Amino acid sequence: MKTWKASTDADFEAKKNRVLELYAIADGVAQPGPDDPAVVICVDEFGPLNLQPHPGRQWACRGGGGTRPRRRRRATYTRPHGVRHMFGAYDLHRDRLYGHVKARKGRAQFLEFCRYLRSLYPPEIRIGLVLDNFSPHLSTKADTRVGDWARANNVEPAYVPFYASWLNRIEAQFTA
Repeated sequence: MKTWKASTDADFEAKKNRVLELYAIADGVAQPGPDDPAVVICVDEFGPLNLQPHPGRQWACRGGGGTRPRRRRRATYTRPHGVRHMFGAYDLHRDRLYGHVKARKGRAQFLEFCRYLRSLYPPEIRIGLVLDNFSPHLSTKADTRVGDWARANNVEPAYVPFYASWLNRIEAQFTA
């Protein structure tokens, strides 16, 4: 049985309604207002990506036997190059997926991916980014890079409520 957490976000309704408004604009159901984005892009991270063990037949070292057989190694016993993280975006305007694979998934890598997404459209077109509340997506008192970049580049970040990542349309793409 699957269970879901109820959102504890005090602004649940406002955030949910804004995300749904952006989807209505993207789907052509509603006309964008003067401050609304013309393009909506859903963004999220997937990872860490690494080799996953699967049930069934696996390789093991030959030998062993006797009273104490040789222990089988995990399928992920070595990662000489570390793990990778995928930044993904679902452009609702063009119905296109974009992805970048990075070694880390911090704020600097997130902003690099956002700069790429911004480069897909002319600067005068306002873009709405639907994001979850992962810490690199947020501006804090100590680090305002995300908010500063968004204001300077005609981008509106729209955050889904806490424990409501199902509102982000890219989640279905990651599941598949």
